[in-house]
Amino acid sequence: MNTPPLALYAHFPWCVQKCPYCDFNSYTLKETLPEQRYIDTLLRDLDAQLPEVAGRPFTSVFLGGGTPSLFSPAAIGQLLDHARKTAGFADAIEVTLEANPGTIERGKFAEYRAAGVTRVSLGAQSFDARQLEKLGRIHSADETRRAAQELHAAGLSNFNLDLMYALPDQSANEALQDLEVALDLDPAHLSQYHLTIEPGTVFAGAPPPQPADEVVDRMLDESLNALSRRGFEHYEVSGYSRAGARCLHNLNYWTFGDYLGIGAGAHGKITTGQEIVRTQRTREPRRYLADEAASLTRKTIARREIPFEFAMNAFRLVDGFTDALFLERTGLPISTLEVALAPQIRRGLVERSEAGWRATPKGFRFLNDILVDLLPNPESP
Repeated sequence: MNTPPLALYAHFPWCVQKCPYCDFNSYTLKETLPEQRYIDTLLRDLDAQLPEVAGRPFTSVFLGGGTPSLFSPAAIGQLLDHARKTAGFADAIEVTLEANPGTIERGKFAEYRAAGVTRVSLGAQSFDARQLEKLGRIHSADETRRAAQELHAAGLSNFNLDLMYALPDQSANEALQDLEVALDLDPAHLSQYHLTIEPGTVFAGAPPPQPADEVVDRMLDESLNALSRRGFEHYEVSGYSRAGARCLHNLNYWTFGDYLGIGAGAHGKITTGQEIVRTQRTREPRRYLADEAASLTRKTIARREIPFEFAMNAFRLVDGFTDALFLERTGLPISTLEVALAPQIRRGLVERSEAGWRATPKGFRFLNDILVDLLPNPESP
């Protein structure tokens, strides 16, 4: 098993308002943002975990949330400077900041760029005022347009736009119109997510009416055609990019790379020798701020679980994965997957490529079905 590339994920858990569909580790900000205290805690968190990955520079950084753009460019710069000095950054590192269009002041993106941010992921979700209200978003379509203009002006034209579909009572034409408006803002990358009703959310308690499956299928087909016409490549299940604009941080996830997670609720994956360990910090911000050192849980991935863990990520890629990558990242022969994948090949969900495996177009819409047969037997070693 070779040591894979290493990324850094930093979680910022606060939002102005938590959206009714959101099951991420996020909390409505009800008091003054504890900006410096949280940054100081992130730095201690990073320092505590660095000995385990000594000598491995970060290939990408993702600042996610929550709403990281609630934090000032100076605070973000402090974190990035510390990570650069203590761990090191690879050449041409990608540093992504998630941003809510409703939290951005004029000129702020230029300051984030000066602080070290190289890419922004803008949470548009929709350009329909009715849908934005239903989704509990704090921004307007005009604010998203202004934010996109600010990004171009700041030299951050490689930004991503997040867009949702299968929204309450949404028609296929309305979904396509949302997409066309998004593309007119000239992003380099677009992420398109199906509205999913997750347990524990407001929507789970009062589910909104969603489009029928055949309408959703039409949304996907028309979206793929529209994106292709505009020069976007579909490279992972929810991701589309122009040439050279794939998200390097997400590619590290999908190819079973390592990532160090800092912040409340942050997850990590670290390969040491022949072991793969998953880590998680305590979710609740107050507990994390009180004692981040005591909040880390660790779990070594059992050998029998590794093929499933790898496939759960790698099948998200349109091109799938090679036999060589599977061996390199898991230390296991491809035969550990072949038998389990045979039923999915017969069902037309998976196919053999020249050098590996990939989901078929049909399989892309039924990824969970592919993974079911790869679930490990709890009684196996």
